[in-house]
Amino acid sequence: MPELPEVEIIRRVLLPQIQGAVIQTVSVTRPEVVAHPDADKFCRQLTGQKIHNMTRRGKFLTVLLVSGDSLSLHLRMTGCLLLVPPDNPMKKHTHVMFQLDNGKELRFSDPRRFGRFWLLERDEADTYSGAGSLGVEPLESSLTAAYLKTSFYRRKRPVKECLLDQKSIAGIGNIYSDEILFSAQVHPSRTANSLTDDEWKRLAEEIPKVLNYFIEKSAVTPEEFLQGTGQDYRNTAFLRVYGREGEPCPMCGTTLRKTVIAGRSSVFCPHCQPMNALSK
Repeated sequence: MPELPEVEIIRRVLLPQIQGAVIQTVSVTRPEVVAHPDADKFCRQLTGQKIHNMTRRGKFLTVLLVSGDSLSLHLRMTGCLLLVPPDNPMKKHTHVMFQLDNGKELRFSDPRRFGRFWLLERDEADTYSGAGSLGVEPLESSLTAAYLKTSFYRRKRPVKECLLDQKSIAGIGNIYSDEILFSAQVHPSRTANSLTDDEWKRLAEEIPKVLNYFIEKSAVTPEEFLQGTGQDYRNTAFLRVYGREGEPCPMCGTTLRKTVIAGRSSVFCPHCQPMNALSK
């Protein structure tokens, strides 16, 4: 699933190419990917609209239209948003197409069909997508050690599970939670109520640092993005622990181990991230 860095890269690649463009036609081949309103109204209402901006909130992308309407998208597990020339071969499982007046087509494909669109009219409350219940943006100043401690310190759940809670922190998924916990030297299975003040501080420092690092390392040009069909751009060479169980720790050389937390795999270094850290 694309996480915050990947969604941010999509925004940065697409925005300069679609800003100011007018949507000439819209076609939907799988109506279920349009969660609100129905697919017919979705197509009618978007036709003729001019794109003003594109923003990101957690893992959500939102296209802001000059009219005040807004189009939100969550890619979920396998969604892909790609801007292509009209003669570009149609990608399999393409479900929504926007023909723009700049000669390009914005296409959404999704093999598993879990991704969803929501079109909201100007001043319409978003009671549909769930974006309104998201927690703080991890790249903003509101994410502090005090916020993390207040949100989690009474919980007996593993800290890894807490980082995945979108209602507390928006945008962190399985990959970058591993990288964050490794950088902060916190074992993923530690219960949140066992963390020390120093560990909360390290987490608050490492969360934006790690996410910004991977945004930087995954940056691509529009040409590279298109060549990778909008998906092959995560720079896995810079992942230090995720997916590397059995390899030596890049810090100390200890063999990295894998555990399962809340049904999700988690890789850690037993030396750099000791389970028996003292509570404060």
